[in-house]
Amino acid sequence: MFAALLAAVVGTVVCLPQAPQEPRPPKATSGNLLLRGARIHTGTNTDWPGALSVFAGRIRRGDSLDPAVDAIAIDLPADAFVMPGLQDAHGHLLGLGTALAEVDLVGTASFDEVIARAVAKAATQPAGTWILGRGWDQNDWPDTAMPHHRALSAAIPDHPVWLVRVDGHAGLANQKGLQSANVTRDSAVGAGGEILRDAAGEPTGVLVDDAMAAIQPPAPTEAQIRERLLAAQRECLRHGLTCVHDAGVDATTLQAMLDLHRDGKWWLRTYVLLAPSERDLIARGPWQTPDGRIVVRAVKAYADGALGSRGAALLADYADAPGKRGLVSMPKGTVQVLAQFCADHGMQLCMHAIGDAANRTVLDAYAAVKTNGEPAAGRLRFRIEHAQVIADADFVRFAQLGVLPSMQPTHLTSDMPWAGQRLGPERLAGTYAWTRFHRLGVIVPFGSDFPVESVDPRRGLFAAVTTRAPGGGGPVGGFRPEQRLSREQALRGFTLHAAHGMFAEERLGTIELGKVADLTVFDRDLRTCSEDELLTAKVLLTVVGGQVVYDGRGR
Repeated sequence: MFAALLAAVVGTVVCLPQAPQEPRPPKATSGNLLLRGARIHTGTNTDWPGALSVFAGRIRRGDSLDPAVDAIAIDLPADAFVMPGLQDAHGHLLGLGTALAEVDLVGTASFDEVIARAVAKAATQPAGTWILGRGWDQNDWPDTAMPHHRALSAAIPDHPVWLVRVDGHAGLANQKGLQSANVTRDSAVGAGGEILRDAAGEPTGVLVDDAMAAIQPPAPTEAQIRERLLAAQRECLRHGLTCVHDAGVDATTLQAMLDLHRDGKWWLRTYVLLAPSERDLIARGPWQTPDGRIVVRAVKAYADGALGSRGAALLADYADAPGKRGLVSMPKGTVQVLAQFCADHGMQLCMHAIGDAANRTVLDAYAAVKTNGEPAAGRLRFRIEHAQVIADADFVRFAQLGVLPSMQPTHLTSDMPWAGQRLGPERLAGTYAWTRFHRLGVIVPFGSDFPVESVDPRRGLFAAVTTRAPGGGGPVGGFRPEQRLSREQALRGFTLHAAHGMFAEERLGTIELGKVADLTVFDRDLRTCSEDELLTAKVLLTVVGGQVVYDGRGR
């Protein structure tokens, strides 16, 4: 696979680090733009005066177009708000596209509703076809226990069914799905996974973390992968995202993205975090397409599972499940070996760690990694993805090691109905603590973890500013209200701090002379509108490299 990928991109990629590639000579709609009439938030301490001019994809001053080049002038409403392009520092593009193609189980209020949606899909498919879905969360149901496959198997006996939990760390198979994987009462799984069983010792159909690998639905075709990536790109651009850090990309998916880029169909700036299994690609070191649209410079791996499925690795027992401390996906020694391998090849490592035990394990491993006898974690900006539950003594270690906690504000609002039950009040004080990181001077890139959460960055901004769920619910003053951020701090998490998380703060993240013109335009000022309006603000334009890639005006 690596040989084919390398052959496909020879002559179209360059090594990093390097000076930013200058765009090709301008042509119609290719990065020459003039935005007039709106308020322009630079992401620094001052607003941009007058109009915003873009030439060959770079920001410059001036309120008129150069008559020698083809360009677009756009007059915006006076209430419009131009800001640095929004980034999502942790998402899964193929996962989003796949979720859009499968049964959508997000927001289901009961197991019966999950079954009904799966039955409706099965009715449209030939017998024996896999029925795939994602998004259920038992914590939202009247009965919050993990489901049993009996009712699902009775409703859909002629199709193998595989329905993945909202966090991607557990899934439910029906009887036919279990049979396809030969999962029985005698099946065993390693320490990184779990097969849930009923009182009789039979599998309930719920498989957690590493155990999920037993279920093997047909892999999507190359054409389906491209279609799903394009669907995900459309969703990102229409929500104002100009850049996504795509977490856990394999060689096949990267190849599809490069093919789309070659064919002029890939507009979304993409920072690729490779899957740890892609050792040949990791060993190649950092590289990018000449236009910088796709950058490959990082690796994403898992240290533990998720809190909602009790797979997050904790230092002490779950408060609501004595004897359980979660699942270890990668022990310290393995994390250290991977981290050293990445460091030896100049690659950033981004480890998923949610529980306090997993975060400590990753910090310990990062601390041991050196290149040329010097600590490597800070220089290579190693990250911990999620960093949701941190032991009190470990906060300062992020600052000392230069490790970036890459966090998702909507995890706080999604988890708040049950996080206290999982952790108890004492540990809760170390959760979702981006404000505490800020006080330590630690940069915190923000994202969503879509499709686990909504791709819509407005929800993340709302969560960071209010610590409340959209539409109410939860404590009146918010959940963990001491973590509330100012509007500017929240915006910075999705712009400049996210850009820092991909080594791009000199090119992206603020509106300044000479920087790349990645811009998001809303119909109102996100700094001054009401809190509820943060959720309803409309995306007017999404601009990547000076090109209008989404136009929401008149929609």
